[in-house]
Amino acid sequence: MTEQTTVPVRVLLVDDQELVRSGLRRILRRRDGFEIVAECADGAEIPRTLAGLAVDGDPGADVVLMDLRMREVDGITATRLLAEDPGAPPVLVLTTFDDDEMLSGAIRAGAAGFLLKDSSADDLIRGVRAVAAGDSWLDPAVTGRVLRSYRASAQATPADNGVVDALTPRELEVLRAMAIGRSNGEIAAELVISELTVKSHIGRIFTKLHLRDRPAAIVYAYDHGLVSPATS
Repeated sequence: MTEQTTVPVRVLLVDDQELVRSGLRRILRRRDGFEIVAECADGAEIPRTLAGLAVDGDPGADVVLMDLRMREVDGITATRLLAEDPGAPPVLVLTTFDDDEMLSGAIRAGAAGFLLKDSSADDLIRGVRAVAAGDSWLDPAVTGRVLRSYRASAQATPADNGVVDALTPRELEVLRAMAIGRSNGEIAAELVISELTVKSHIGRIFTKLHLRDRPAAIVYAYDHGLVSPATS
């Protein structure tokens, strides 16, 4: 019988503190299915680092673990630049700052999720794996407050009829529920459908609107007037 080998999740660490990067290396170990392929001490170093990792269309990293506050190019700016490149790996924001405005800014910039640095090692591992697999990870400890901060700063926008036409009425309901922070279980309960059906609707929403993950759907809903800052 041939022994199966697991391909490790390739992680690019971006943090201006060596002590923090050292701690992350101890958690994201190869024996647990991770490989730290490179490290950056500032967002300004990311383009050059990824260019050195990339081979034949493969970006060389599956996920970027990104600090928010750095001296030259901060994490929000670096995340926005990565999100503009369709071939770039997704970003999981990791910060010590329980700053709702910073985290909502990271969502708008295109981060696939966020974690506080005082999260457990298990949550870090799950979050990195989820984002590397194309999912999102929103730290439940702060998600509600971050979305309230996002709603408070969002501009009221008329609904985009093109978006409304692209989605079924049920898909619109699911998208609006996601945008105000409802979990899949909560959406299922509200709409009296199964969680599996909710996931199917979400998958179709992502496909139709060309979205990568849940945070992108939240931004899309606000930017296209499907929910308003006053939505509770």
